[in-house]
This record gives sequence, structure tokens and C-alpha cells, in this order.
Amino acid sequence: MKVMVGGTFDPLHGGHRKLLERSFELAGEGGVVIIGLTTDRFASLKKHPVRRYVERREDLIHFIKKQAWKAEYRIEPLDNRYGEAAEADFDALVVSEETLPVAIEINRMRHEKGLKKVDIHQIACVLAEDGRWISSTRILKGEIDPEGRLIR
Repeated sequence: MKVMVGGTFDPLHGGHRKLLERSFELAGEGGVVIIGLTTDRFASLKKHPVRRYVERREDLIHFIKKQAWKAEYRIEPLDNRYGEAAEADFDALVVSEETLPVAIEINRMRHEKGLKKVDIHQIACVLAEDGRWISSTRILKGEIDPEGRLIR
């Protein structure tokens, strides 16, 4: 199975790991996961600082190589909300609760182009110790660590 997933992945946290784990699980042995990693230009639109693309890419590769996942993977630059997902030939898109609307929009765009809709797999956002979502913004503000533990 060919699965797509996208994000900024900075800093790489528990929610990102869950997103990637589900993507590789769906792709399975012999499958491929295409990871759209936001470019420096696109990531600069975020409200918080983001490390350079090459650094984030290296962290992703390092994390993936430590896993025992069977699927292959490719990391591709993501320069807008949709990337290649509106046109590429693939089977499934893995998103969080936060990015579900983008996946729905991708399928709408694909339908308008006469392309097959793709399966959308939504993961629940990972909660921190305080019951709120783990997010890069919260980590960078010093509220929580990448595992969702409160910083006191």
C-alpha cells in the first residue's frame, strides 16, 4: 500500500510518532510511506520558530531508522497544504484531528480532477499529562516536553 503523511515535525513529539507509526503500519511490508516535510518557506508561516528543513529531515530519518517498520519510505518537500496528494497515485492519507479538513479537501480536489478518492485514516491527537494536546507550540513555550510531561 502507498500511504502519504505530511507535517513540519519540529520538534518531533509523541503525536508525530503516532502519526508515523500508523502510516508505516498501514503501508505494511512491501508498501511505501511518502512523508511530505514542510519546506523552510512553508514552515516559516508558522507562529513559532522552526528549524531548517535539512535538520528536521535528519531527525526524521534518525527516528525512522530506529524502528522495525517493514515499509519503505521517501521524504519529499511539502511547499503547500496539499503537496502532491491532490494528484499523486496513492492509497491512503494519514492525518490528525487537526489536519482532517485538509484531507477532506484533498479528496474533493481529486474528485474534481476525476481521480480516485483515497482512504483517510485519522489518528486521535496524543494528550499530554494535563489532558490537552501535545503540540510543537506547547513544547516550544516550555509547557511540556515532547512526551507530553508537564515542565514544572
